[in-house]
Amino acid sequence: MENTEQTQEQLSALLQVRRDKLTELQNDGRDPFKITKFERTHTSAQLKENYTEEERELKKRGSDEVQIIKAQVSQFDGQTVSIAGRIMSKRGMGKVGFVHVSDIDGQIQLFVKKDILGEDEYARFKKLDIGDIIGAEGEVFTTQTGEISVRAEKITLLSKSLLPLPEKFHGMTDTDLRYRQRYIDLIMNADVKKTFINRSKIIASIRSYLNGQNFLEVETPMLVANAGGAAARPFETHFNALDEDFKLRISLELYLKRLIVGGFDKVYEIGRVFRNEGLDTRHNPEFTLMELYQAYTDYHGMMDLTENLYRHVAKEVLGTTTIVYNGIEMDLGKPFERITMVDAVKKYAGVDFNEINTLEEARKVADEHHVEYEDRHKKGDILNLFFEEYAEEHLIQPTFVMDHPVEISPLTKKKPENPDYVERFEFFMNGWEMANAYSELNDPIDQRERFKAQEELLAQGDEEANTTDEDFMRALEIGMPPTGGIGFGIDRMCMLLTDSPAIRDVLLFPTMKPLDK
Repeated sequence: MENTEQTQEQLSALLQVRRDKLTELQNDGRDPFKITKFERTHTSAQLKENYTEEERELKKRGSDEVQIIKAQVSQFDGQTVSIAGRIMSKRGMGKVGFVHVSDIDGQIQLFVKKDILGEDEYARFKKLDIGDIIGAEGEVFTTQTGEISVRAEKITLLSKSLLPLPEKFHGMTDTDLRYRQRYIDLIMNADVKKTFINRSKIIASIRSYLNGQNFLEVETPMLVANAGGAAARPFETHFNALDEDFKLRISLELYLKRLIVGGFDKVYEIGRVFRNEGLDTRHNPEFTLMELYQAYTDYHGMMDLTENLYRHVAKEVLGTTTIVYNGIEMDLGKPFERITMVDAVKKYAGVDFNEINTLEEARKVADEHHVEYEDRHKKGDILNLFFEEYAEEHLIQPTFVMDHPVEISPLTKKKPENPDYVERFEFFMNGWEMANAYSELNDPIDQRERFKAQEELLAQGDEEANTTDEDFMRALEIGMPPTGGIGFGIDRMCMLLTDSPAIRDVLLFPTMKPLDK
């Protein structure tokens, strides 16, 4: 207890010192918070990545590190530049100081000399704290150790940091705190910053690919009267202006299909959806979903699109179609495996549902294999439970699991040759479901019957069941062409492509329980 109080007193003293420095600056007419802009000419990467041709040639020839360092001279050497960023370290401070300044691309060293800066400005420089944001102008040069640096001729304090950053060597390691205070996490952990830069590149690459395939990006409502298109419990809210209850969308599907009816043959949306469910390493109640729909194709067309899309994104963002997640290598360059759900269960559980004809037989084999089911579950539900129990964890390499039972697929076309199953696939990698796709149901009579079955499940207590969407039914009755559709979990895709262990690691601001709870 005494140590804790002592630490708090020390922290309070440090905070007061920083505030005193700010007060001194303000009294001296140098309030940093009154500065509105700073003209920056270069980032750290722009200065450090523009090496001479000599160094490039040495690297190509595999020359040793000493030779490369000697040649490591920026093309900007001798030029005057302006940089800006956050002070991450300071050393020296006699008549010469060295500061590392961090920006979006990384860090660059600032060489500060009393003789160049002047006595008064150097004294002010010495009072700067780690965490302060500065702008600096000076000449680019390369140190004897090969570090490209800027020799400061002028330093401007742009923002005073009133709270100290975490201690340098321990960094920010408290996972819960990292998620709650992502801004500090980004400052302290370069890998975290890289993850979110790559996430942005992944989404941009997806858009680039789909736009190149003549898909039209659209936006649909988040507040809906009927939250359909997926098996999930919605969040509910009240719209005061209309005095009506609304739900937050759980899917993008039903509105995008309306657009297919309206004549947009290829549409997609990347947006937030909301599902009132638990939190774990792969689930967050709000997440990013991409759904796309293409007229005049089926679920086989969606498989081809998925293969091509994943290869394109991996190649463009990572430079390779071979990715490594948690030490496991996955090859996106080879043709993805395609297997039916029945064959997957037969392969991994040794149970052939082609030989099971009744619900009683399905329950009997489930009891024998200790697969738990509910009274409301039908034969197809039990097949899916077997798949989840025995097969999913084995699907490490890219795999399409096709032809799901009709009971778990209320929006999907039945297979003409076997109406107990539908033209649907789920895409798996690393044992995770990465995408879900259908040959979309466009028969309004069949669709109404399936909505009716869903409402019966809702009445039996299934909070994830759908209800009939009458406006969507009206659209289907107008007529929807044969269509292939798919939903991609963008967050899981980002997890795999950035080797991130949890969904919270790829969400800038994941849902967290309030600290006062």
